[in-house]
Amino acid sequence: MGFCGRVLFVIVSLISAVVFKQYCELTAPLPVPELNLKQYWGPGDVKQYKEDATIKPFKVSYGEPIIEKLRSKLDDIPTLTPPLEGIAFEYGFNTDRLKEIVKYWRSTYLAKWDEREKYLNQFPHFHTQIQGLNIHFIHVKPKVPAGTKVLPLLLLHGWPGSVREFYDIIPKLTTKSNDKNFVFEVIVPSLPGYGWSQGSAKKGLSPSEVAIVMKNLMSRVGFEKFYIQGGDWGSLIGNYMATYFQANVLGVHLNMCSIMTPLSYPKTFLAALRPSLFIDERYTDFYFPLGSKFSNIIEETGYMHIQATKPDTIGTVLQGNPIGLAAYILEKFSTWTNPAYRNLRDGGLEKYFKLDSLLDNVMIYYLTDSITTSQRIYAEAFASEELKKEVDRIPTTVPAACAKFRYELFQQIDWVLKDHFVNLVQSNHYDDGGHFAAMQLPEVLYKNFVIFIASLQK
Repeated sequence: MGFCGRVLFVIVSLISAVVFKQYCELTAPLPVPELNLKQYWGPGDVKQYKEDATIKPFKVSYGEPIIEKLRSKLDDIPTLTPPLEGIAFEYGFNTDRLKEIVKYWRSTYLAKWDEREKYLNQFPHFHTQIQGLNIHFIHVKPKVPAGTKVLPLLLLHGWPGSVREFYDIIPKLTTKSNDKNFVFEVIVPSLPGYGWSQGSAKKGLSPSEVAIVMKNLMSRVGFEKFYIQGGDWGSLIGNYMATYFQANVLGVHLNMCSIMTPLSYPKTFLAALRPSLFIDERYTDFYFPLGSKFSNIIEETGYMHIQATKPDTIGTVLQGNPIGLAAYILEKFSTWTNPAYRNLRDGGLEKYFKLDSLLDNVMIYYLTDSITTSQRIYAEAFASEELKKEVDRIPTTVPAACAKFRYELFQQIDWVLKDHFVNLVQSNHYDDGGHFAAMQLPEVLYKNFVIFIASLQK
């Protein structure tokens, strides 16, 4: 080997060593960091704060003046721009369909508001103070024969959902049945800033910080060990809880499994070259081709960029504006349930959901003026302080399960997920279903969850 060859060999070796070192540093597992379990998120100076640890009953109750004011707003429909000829939901919410929904909301739904209020109050509601915030939650204790095993379960919703998403699945979870020899004691919180839970007064209440609030809530209601089920933000927060509190979380079941690590995207691109080497061919279209999946994500996540950068601006547009709020929220229940519903004039909204159910959810945002505070979690999730935590580089040994519905916004193959969920014990694909699985297919999600828990009980 000549002089030039030796020099080239040395250069290549040095570059290779640097690259390998960088690779090792980027992919090395991180430890669970020290956590501040008492970070104050309320208004004013923490020195003036004394936490009230009592748990107080709460009822959904809005007097006739509030409902009458909403009715008058729905009477005063602005001049809505007609949809383009031959266009359904491709440009957003079809305004002809919106007029129909507003008419139903004003004339039928609000006429039976007492009935809807009673429906929302069918489960016990509570408030308690956690880290400076007044946190709302539903707590349902099962009525079962003595000797029946009762397991504590935390259910976590996302945006633009609410605790209303779980109303059909709660009775299944809390009732003894032949498909399980256990039942659940269910805690369903409104995330901070959502519905009847107070929003943060301080910058920085990110998903990883919400995970701490939720852990403190479970301790407050008497559970140091518990199971988790979540979707959307609830999936991310549930993941972080199972990462930070591995001695406390007995199992985590998610219907939007995803991680973000230095290897997650390279692995995904590699699998796209030959999917059959990594997944059952029956499920290839859940993940690939990447081009069409990426195109759909771009089309459906414009809202995310706005809310991650200017949540207060869009919040101001929507707050106190019931018609705009309904269009903004219900559009997601259309195209996130199935992207093909863009081509339907009615948005496919009533294929799985009843209008009363959808409007219950919209009402929670409207009555609590929580649309702005609910959207701020996007800005906190994409803030540099949150991203540099790299929580997904901390492996979790908590038993995990993923329920994958065909029309979910974003899916990742198990080869990627196992970099973080090192104890992924269940992963199932379903030919139907979208983003709001608990509300769309409660029986399917329930059965998948019970199978997971039964396997852990054995």
